[in-house]
Amino acid sequence: MKNFTSVYDIDNLQDIIAKALKIKDNPLENPTKGKGKTIGLVFLNSSLRTRLSSQIAAQNLGLNVLVLNAAQEAWNLEFADGTVMNGDAVEHIKDAIEVLNQYCDIIAVRCFAGMKSKEDDVNESILSQFLKHAKVPVVSLESATRHPLQSLADCITITENWPFDKLKTDRKPKVVLTWAPHIKPIAQAVGNSFTEWMQKMDVDFVITNPEGYDLDKNFTKDTPVVHNQDEALKDADFIYVKNWSSFDDYANMPNVEGDWMLTNEKLEFTNQAKVMHCLPVRRNLELSDEVMDGNNSIIYQQAKNRIFSAQVVFSEILDELN
Repeated sequence: MKNFTSVYDIDNLQDIIAKALKIKDNPLENPTKGKGKTIGLVFLNSSLRTRLSSQIAAQNLGLNVLVLNAAQEAWNLEFADGTVMNGDAVEHIKDAIEVLNQYCDIIAVRCFAGMKSKEDDVNESILSQFLKHAKVPVVSLESATRHPLQSLADCITITENWPFDKLKTDRKPKVVLTWAPHIKPIAQAVGNSFTEWMQKMDVDFVITNPEGYDLDKNFTKDTPVVHNQDEALKDADFIYVKNWSSFDDYANMPNVEGDWMLTNEKLEFTNQAKVMHCLPVRRNLELSDEVMDGNNSIIYQQAKNRIFSAQVVFSEILDELN
């Protein structure tokens, strides 16, 4: 594994999930695997789970960890090539990356969608700079279009909660990704990423969202998209709740009719579905308290598994470096 930015950087998803679950059983099994090597965690955006889980995962492997809150602590960065830097930006991103090359054996970066230019976000204007200029492996801690460490944690969580062993059941679990309300435009990264990873899992996968909120077809491909939430939730085994803004009317929020917040009443349509969310969540807007705090919720299990998704990825990269 040279870089980790999407599911396509993994040769065998089931193998990676099995390795992550083995790590979860004994996170300190290889405490010196990263000895003498440094990982730089570069945050251009806010973070709680990604920051802490990545630090824990790296420390479990004996890596030296550098954390840079670039948006607050570093010089203002310029991202465009050929720019006359006579404005607020003090340092060009390619110079900053070259310095990181000198200090780090692995660079991990979080860079959200700007939500201003559809072209810039679709083309990963920031992450692409790291992939272009880095001379060491690059790990995405969420980018404009994907959140791969979260999606891997989601796959781990589903695997823990479903008997994929064919001796136990021949039925594939039904997994539903449902849109949820929000007060402001949110990027499509989590929805895109979860969709790609579910397409690699042995599940029946459905997306449900209001008209005007379809995700990029480059991600959804042949996945069924249902605009009636009750219909989509019928017989679901797992429900992933997440908001995103419009892709076609980019970064805007078309009017939505009906109530899309998940409640216990809506869970009655399901097969006692387990409920998932990547967090943070706006309670009683995206997801009701009764569901969030109820017996169907596996949201905090997802959050814990962020450690092991990061640790298995860092471990795989160290195997290549050692």
